[in-house]
Amino acid sequence: FIEFYNLVFMQYNRDAEGNLTPLENRNIDTGMGLERMAQILQKVPNNYETDLIYPLIETAAGLAGVDYRQLDAKGQTSLKVIGDHSRAVTQLICDGVTASNLGRGYILRRLLRRVVRHGRLLGIDKPFLTAMGEASIALMQSAYPQLLERKEVILSELKREEARFLETLERGEKLLADVLAAKPKQISGEQAFELYDTYGFPLELTQEIAEEHGLAVDLDGFEQAMEAQRQRAKAAAVSIDLTLQDAIDQMAADLEATSFRGYELLDHSSSVQALVVNGEPAERAEAGDSVQLVLDTTPFYGEGGGQVGDRGVLSGDGLIVVIEAVSRNRSVFVHSGRVERGSVSVGDVVHGQVDRTCRRRAQANHTATHLLQSALKQVVDPGIGQAGSLVDFDRLRFDFHCPRAITAAELEQIETLINGWIAEAHSLEVQEMAIEKAKAA
Repeated sequence: FIEFYNLVFMQYNRDAEGNLTPLENRNIDTGMGLERMAQILQKVPNNYETDLIYPLIETAAGLAGVDYRQLDAKGQTSLKVIGDHSRAVTQLICDGVTASNLGRGYILRRLLRRVVRHGRLLGIDKPFLTAMGEASIALMQSAYPQLLERKEVILSELKREEARFLETLERGEKLLADVLAAKPKQISGEQAFELYDTYGFPLELTQEIAEEHGLAVDLDGFEQAMEAQRQRAKAAAVSIDLTLQDAIDQMAADLEATSFRGYELLDHSSSVQALVVNGEPAERAEAGDSVQLVLDTTPFYGEGGGQVGDRGVLSGDGLIVVIEAVSRNRSVFVHSGRVERGSVSVGDVVHGQVDRTCRRRAQANHTATHLLQSALKQVVDPGIGQAGSLVDFDRLRFDFHCPRAITAAELEQIETLINGWIAEAHSLEVQEMAIEKAKAA
């Protein structure tokens, strides 16, 4: 095998005397991967009939009650799709991917739906993805033992996504069959969009079925229908006054980044760098004005990473400004509030004091999101990853990818686990460091 490998991959060359000599420092990509090597060594006509995929084809053929060798080219192609895609989706789910309409989750969903549809073309009229998942795990578990560890997760995701798609498929195929019965020259963009928008039938599936009937889909018409829908949604949306945001954007673009001191200090004196009063840039604000202020340094945390901005007070000579929110714009911290007493001008020195109670509650909820993620990984699935969060003074929200609902028993277990960690009263140490060092820690 090694001699064959070296010859195929051109690891040797002939010198002037005709002797074979090893090639040094050569990295030649011949496109000869494992599957093609297996095809050659096993003397089969294609990659699909090697022992890397063919057992899955046989499993699918058994479920369909057909013989791969006796099928026509179309039927064999369906079995190849099922075998190849079943192997791929099993690995994707094992790696933590869940079916969705975005990114890699959408790739998984498309592969799964193709498997289901080709199964139906072969006459498999009942759910079969879990059977293909079990066969895929059995085929690859010696090389990928993590497949066995994640078997329950893999099979659950396959079962759930198949059930979801079968409902969509049944509705969409009936409607598409009515369209095809009229013997059109092509599937119109409006028809494809109605299937997609109203019934959740994927465009690529409409295209695939149309191609099987020798028809095309009017993609330009589909895009026009999609754009028209966007415009209708935009027209129905509530319009907002962007004047204030424009003023803040311009202000932030002209200023240096704010120096944040809020990790070590909750009160600090600063200089007012800029003002927006009632939506307009200004030099001075009076009692009763709604204001946005930028300071050169600040103890106030600006909203970011899911955590809301601090509340508090700015004070000075006869001045009180109640700060209700703090945001960030291009690393400039914008303090929003109302002048309750006195007046404030650009250049004034003010004393900022963070509401300690609110900050403490936000800190507790922020830490709790991390405890929640750890508990979810332990109780539900190690592959759970954060997809967003909200850390407020009164509550937290933690978004995460999970292919199923959390059970009542799991919720109770998660709550008990987190409350136990809190009761242990671990000390909290705050350090500021480079992002890579923080990740390594």
